[in-house]
Amino acid sequence: MSLTNLSAPEFSNEELAELSNDFESWSAEEIIGWGVETFAPHLAITASMTDAVLIDLATKVFPAIEVVFIDTGYHFPETLETVERVRQHYGLNLRMMTVALQNEPLWQADPEGCCSAVKVGQLDRALSGKAAWMSGLRRAEADSRVTAPLVARDLRGLIKINPIAMWTDEQVAEYIKQNNIIVNPLLLDGFTSIGCQPCTQKPTDPNDPRSGRWSGQSKTECGLHVM
Repeated sequence: MSLTNLSAPEFSNEELAELSNDFESWSAEEIIGWGVETFAPHLAITASMTDAVLIDLATKVFPAIEVVFIDTGYHFPETLETVERVRQHYGLNLRMMTVALQNEPLWQADPEGCCSAVKVGQLDRALSGKAAWMSGLRRAEADSRVTAPLVARDLRGLIKINPIAMWTDEQVAEYIKQNNIIVNPLLLDGFTSIGCQPCTQKPTDPNDPRSGRWSGQSKTECGLHVM
């Protein structure tokens, strides 16, 4: 497909809402294809390396797509091992965003501001010059995500695409099985949502996959997916 777009098209919020509604009947591959046709090469994927489902889908459409991983300095060793396995398997165009080490771990010194500094700030850097980005956010992951659109404008003014927002846990599991997708080994050890090691535990509520994140705190999101 052509990647000659030098400037991204403009969309009103109304047009984006209409597109998101239309995308409800599209496959994830079709949504990714639209994103690539419309925004590449000014487009990136963010990856948490919980699994490689979105990476697998996207690289089948556009093998050279940029994949952004934010290395906060606080990840589980298993997550960093997954990054390398996925990078090698797909020959990824991987952009690692690294955070400068602090004398005192930021999650201890400023637990409320840590995510903003080491995640959101690094994503802002990674998306500089981009017109759009894709994430693997899904509605089934948390109550805070049940209304997630398939496409919308984020707080930066960029277009954010969530191609698998409609997928259920069962659909993800089936895709992983059918396509032999690489997964973070922590999933096999009982973790259901994986972030930085100091703020991630196994779920405390079997009905809430993200209940192990920031346990004992009021926060439920790191800020990456605030629209």
